[in-house]
Amino acid sequence: MASRTDASTCSDPIEALTGRFAATRRLSLDLVASLSDADASAQSMPDASPAKWHLAHTTWFFETFVLRDHVPGYALFDDRFPYLFNSYYEAEGPRHARPQRGLLTRPSLDAVRAWRAHVDAAVADALPGLSPAALALVDLGIHHEQQHQELLLTDIKHLFAQNPLGPAVWPRDHASASKVAQFSAMKWIEGKAGIAAAGHDGDGFAFDCEGPRHDALLTPHALASRPVTNGEWQQFIDDGGYRTPSLWLSDGWAWVQAEGIEAPAYWRDRRYFTLAGWQDIDPAAPVTHIGFFEADAFASWAGARLPTEVEWEAAAAVLDPNGGDQLDAAGPVQPAAAGGDTGLQQMFGSVWEWTGSAYRPYPGFRAAPGAVGEYNGKFMSGQFVLRGGSCATPRGHMRATYRNFFYPHQRWQFTGVRLAKDL
Repeated sequence: MASRTDASTCSDPIEALTGRFAATRRLSLDLVASLSDADASAQSMPDASPAKWHLAHTTWFFETFVLRDHVPGYALFDDRFPYLFNSYYEAEGPRHARPQRGLLTRPSLDAVRAWRAHVDAAVADALPGLSPAALALVDLGIHHEQQHQELLLTDIKHLFAQNPLGPAVWPRDHASASKVAQFSAMKWIEGKAGIAAAGHDGDGFAFDCEGPRHDALLTPHALASRPVTNGEWQQFIDDGGYRTPSLWLSDGWAWVQAEGIEAPAYWRDRRYFTLAGWQDIDPAAPVTHIGFFEADAFASWAGARLPTEVEWEAAAAVLDPNGGDQLDAAGPVQPAAAGGDTGLQQMFGSVWEWTGSAYRPYPGFRAAPGAVGEYNGKFMSGQFVLRGGSCATPRGHMRATYRNFFYPHQRWQFTGVRLAKDL
């Protein structure tokens, strides 16, 4: 495996940014190195995108918002590509329909790699002379590509899971050596009560939706010491959790019935599909690939509730966001069992944890002007916040204020649940 290079120790800001840019771009290529052109071109559902599209879209981001807008005289590599690889930026004009990205058999994977190399070289050449505003866009582009690295893994997993052969993207023996076999009993950890500051404070990178920092009221509560496990989820299934309407929100029960949901995504006959192919379910590992509806129903079954995002953030603020099973190199990431017996475990990495908080703006939020202002704010409708990051989130990409968000039925990401209760 090719390891991620950490340039955070460089004293020169331009040198550090250059190193982070190069390492991020290299990891994306490592993640698709074992894929054929056909593997990288197929689209398994409208929510997922082909691996080739992810490689191209992240390149379009740098070429558009950094090179085109801030490097005089730069000429687009191919003026047809913006239409193909713009995602949802209305200010950038019309674009290819998202559900039809899998029809883009051309340009080829090799052609996209050549485009990436061209843009990488142009950004590296331009970096020393870029304005502070342009450098901030490079930083944003790095974090944007890290988001797509996680999507690369989850979208590839979803694609390969549709194949009756159950192919592995990586052999099982390439799994991380840091996996922990020890089982940790769940305990209740009392949380902070009273007025708490929430949101990003302006120190370091954050997406716009993470601020402004503001005060929020926390009532007496406790959080579970670790996420819910596969074994605990199996108890929910065995107890008729998916057949008991009183546990479910109305929309969730309608979804369960309409879709025939009986277990987390990728579960089949006590086995689950992983990036290393079909494996036996580990009862001690965190359950993953569950939607908000399922998380909420499980919490009801367990006599608990989902944490609010402020409860989660207040608890995580004092913890190291760079611990745990996070993405360091290309390989078959999979959440491992918690390995400790004290305090809050696996708050970062492992699985994205559903909260009971709607994805809405904080008090005083304003979207940035221009196309980059479309990055988060316009999606603040009908979605719920997840916190913490997953085993597929690149190391260094997580922080306590990070707000991920998905619709309540979506579960192809590494999503799990940590319980909360009132005191």
